[in-house]
Amino acid sequence: MKKTFQLNEIREVAKEIIGTTPGKILCFYGDMGVGKTTLVKAMVKELGAMDEANSPTFGLVNEYRGENDKLIAFHFDFYRLNDEMEALDMGFEDYLAQDTWVFIEWPEKIESLIPEDAVGVFLHFVDENTRSIELNVS
Repeated sequence: MKKTFQLNEIREVAKEIIGTTPGKILCFYGDMGVGKTTLVKAMVKELGAMDEANSPTFGLVNEYRGENDKLIAFHFDFYRLNDEMEALDMGFEDYLAQDTWVFIEWPEKIESLIPEDAVGVFLHFVDENTRSIELNVS
């Protein structure tokens, strides 16, 4: 998938990613402020989470649940991580072992820990209201 979209179309983009991505582990790449968290929020909402998603920058991970308290997704933000050991210490591999969606912002901070079947989601600025997105499926 490769496309350009307006920010007001982000829900449709989220829906398309969820419907076409072969795996449930997605790594979000892009500059600060490009909309990685905004896209994750739209995806979490599309998946039926009961709570609104927000950035887990300080806690590193947020967990989202839907109806009947069913686990829907984990959302990681590794921007403030100093090294991969911090991710291992928090049990990152245990999160990956669960059969649920996993959204990872700043995956370049934990590159050697990313599973081979993870999907890369690359976001780029086009202008103030426009972004381009490309999915890299291995």
